[in-house]
Amino acid sequence: MVPNLQLFYQGKWDTAKCVPDSIIMHVGDTIEILSNDKYKSVLHRGLVNKERVRISWAVFCKPPEEKTILKPLIETVFEIEPPLFPPRTFQQHVQHKINLREDEPGCSLLIT
Repeated sequence: MVPNLQLFYQGKWDTAKCVPDSIIMHVGDTIEILSNDKYKSVLHRGLVNKERVRISWAVFCKPPEEKTILKPLIETVFEIEPPLFPPRTFQQHVQHKINLREDEPGCSLLIT
């Protein structure tokens, strides 16, 4: 198995373990918002290896940007657990993330 995914966790890049016959799913910001932060979106990057072949399959899904309002599902909000994300359109969320990029550690392509 060829390690190919790193996650930024506790201030450093960690390589995800390769588990035979498995799928790693990054649920992204949408699930983090819908779950009111129960499922976390993480900064991640892919690794490239000059000597060994690996297979990655990236699939991106997004709702209609101007029509879809992202906010925590009502089932995830309680008096003791108020909403952690303000309602905003998908387009507003993407713009917010772009604005935050300046403060986050940069992603890079690594060749191992």
